[in-house]
Formats: sequence, C-alpha cells, structure tokens
Amino acid sequence: MATLDAKSEALIQQENRFGAHNYQPLDVVCTKGEGVFLTDVDGKRYMDFLAAYSAVNQGHNHPKIGEAMIAQIRTLALTSRAFRNDQFPPLLEKLCKLTGFEKALLMNSGAEAVETALKAMRKWGYDKKGIEYGQAEIIVAEGNFHGRTTTIVGFSTDPDSTSRFGPFTPGFVIVPYGDLDAVKRAINPNTCAIFMEPIQGEGGVVIPPKGFLKGLRDLADQNNCLLVLDEIQSGLGRTGKLFAFEHEGIRPDGITIGKALSGGYYPVSAFLANDAVMDVFTPGIHGSTYGGNPLACAVASAALDVLVDEKLVEKTAELGQHFQQRLQTMKTDKVQEIRCIGLWAGVQLRPEAGGARKYCYALKDRGLLCKDTHVDTIRLAPPLVITKEQLDWAVDQLEAVLQA
Repeated sequence: MATLDAKSEALIQQENRFGAHNYQPLDVVCTKGEGVFLTDVDGKRYMDFLAAYSAVNQGHNHPKIGEAMIAQIRTLALTSRAFRNDQFPPLLEKLCKLTGFEKALLMNSGAEAVETALKAMRKWGYDKKGIEYGQAEIIVAEGNFHGRTTTIVGFSTDPDSTSRFGPFTPGFVIVPYGDLDAVKRAINPNTCAIFMEPIQGEGGVVIPPKGFLKGLRDLADQNNCLLVLDEIQSGLGRTGKLFAFEHEGIRPDGITIGKALSGGYYPVSAFLANDAVMDVFTPGIHGSTYGGNPLACAVASAALDVLVDEKLVEKTAELGQHFQQRLQTMKTDKVQEIRCIGLWAGVQLRPEAGGARKYCYALKDRGLLCKDTHVDTIRLAPPLVITKEQLDWAVDQLEAVLQA
C-alpha cells in the first residue's frame, strides 16, 4: 500500500478525530469527478469502479444534469408538498411513461423508498386482501440489503446491520435467496407481499437461478399477494436492461428506485406501483418535507434524459458481454467464481487468497478504485459511460494484482 501524501493524511486524521467511525473507507480523499474518473486532493487520478453504489451510472459530474440543477437552484429549491410546484408533475409523468408503472411516490433516500414500499405492502394486505390488522407478513431473503433504518435492519441477516439495534419490527419471514420452494413454504393467508432484490448488490452481486423471478411472480399471483422488487442498485441500466426484472420478462406490482435517479447529484428516490397498490395512500398518512421538491425533480428529470438520450442501457448490454468474457478469462488461481450481469460483477476470491481488501488497495495504487464486501468479494460497477478501452484497462489492472 502506497504511503499517503501530506494533504490526504491530514484530512483522514481530521475525519477520524471528528467523525463517527461508522465506515471504513479506502484511504483516498477525492476532490473532483468527471465521467469515469475521480481525482484526489493530491492530484492523483483514478478510474472509479464503484460508481457510488450505482448512483453515478451517468458518470461523475455529468454536465447536463449539473446544468439542470444549477438552473433550478436559481429559481426554486423547496416548497414542501404543502404547496404544488411546476417540476413535480412532469417528472411523475416521465417516470411512469418510462417505467410502465401507473403511479410514482417520491422520497429522498433509498431507505425511505423501501420504508414507503413496506407501508404500501402492509396497507394493501389489510385494505385489499383483508388480512386481520397487525398480522400481515412480508417474505424477504437472506443476504438482503435494503437500507439502514431500524425496521429494515430488523429483517437483515448481516450481523453488522443488526448489531444491538433491537428490538426489531415483527412481520417479516426470511427465506434463502433463490429458493422458490422455501418461498412457497413460507406463504400463508397472512402473506401480503414478497419483497426482494432481483440481484443482491451489497451481498456481492449475487444473481439468483434462472427462473427465480418468474417463479416469484407466479407464486404471488397464485396466492393473492404482491411482488415488490428493490431496484435501487440494479435498476436504471446497471444490468443492461432498464430494470433487472426485465431479464425474465415479468412485471412486479411495485419497485423501489433511487441512486442513479439523480445521477449522483442529489438524494432522490421513488416507489413505483400501479393504481391498485398506490391507492392505499391517502392524504396525511405518508409524506416527506423534501420528497418531490422542485430541485430534486429537475435533477431526476435530467438524469433520466441522459440515460435515454445517450442510450446507456443499450450500451451497457453490449459492453456487459465483453466485460464478462474478459473477467472469466483472467489468468489467476485466486478467483473462485465470477458473477456478472451488465456492467456489474462480483469477483469471489478463494479463501486462501487472503481477503479482498488488500487487492482493493493494490488496485488503488494502480489507479483503480473498487470496493470489497463480505471479506472475499471484490465488487465492480463502473459508471455506464465507460468505454471498451477503459474497461479493458481496468480488467488488466485487476488481473495483474490477482497474479501478484
């Protein structure tokens, strides 16, 4: 690991002194971003292969999104939903027409979108399915990551997420991810919904068996319950489709989106669903001061335009095939498995490789920023604006450190 320059070292010490120690980031202090690149305070340039957990699918500091944000800042940033604003309705229509859902409910963070979806699932169960109040159950998956609120971490199986934060909210049934038989056994008359990630991103880009999502759709239909998918990381182009559920030709009853919905400029998230689900919300029972604010709407609208106008979804589908082929043909004995879809990959290392973090530091020293997860996995998720040549360079660096 390279020695830190003085400016980076000083800022890291300042952060450690005055900040809560709830993260353990790599020791790189960024000050500028452009496209697929980040620059640190000492002037060193890096290729970003995390893309802020898919929040900057459109690339860092995309000028069209930035211009839309600056223009809106100069006119109106916030009213709250107590009043109407002229940016909110056009974004709602754009979201619904692009995604095929009938209604959108805007929030800020991804966790807020998930909390919104959980409330919708439960209320639908009581209002539409007739479940006895207080008895609704939602089926979720082992290895999930849906956010950090106390309700959400209560149905996590990650020891760090659940660490001494209980008591937790009841009403969640946890089954093995990818196991349709387990889902089937878990369903009962009180099941209001199945809620899962179509691909588990934080889990290390874990891709379920082919037919799993279609099976979930069938089980939900057969048992009069909802299928809601968390597409906060997997959606908006990351997998080579607008949404990951499209790979199996299904339609869920609702989805959560966020991250790339703003291109990394501003927290914007949404719960999308059809009328039968969204109509459980009536005035006064759910809201957010900042949700649907004009600044967020202007940013999100521009971010969606960039995805469409620059054909980033189609580009990702094409580059993703090359990415997978390059990863799978790396010459190294340290890799146990490659999981790849679109421009999203989990490189699962063998236990004897000694953990993923040291390789992420070695890559940083070579000018490539990646993130380790669950000890032995290197996650790869570049901005979707990356070129084939840049992609090849990055895989070359990965192969080199895995051969060392």
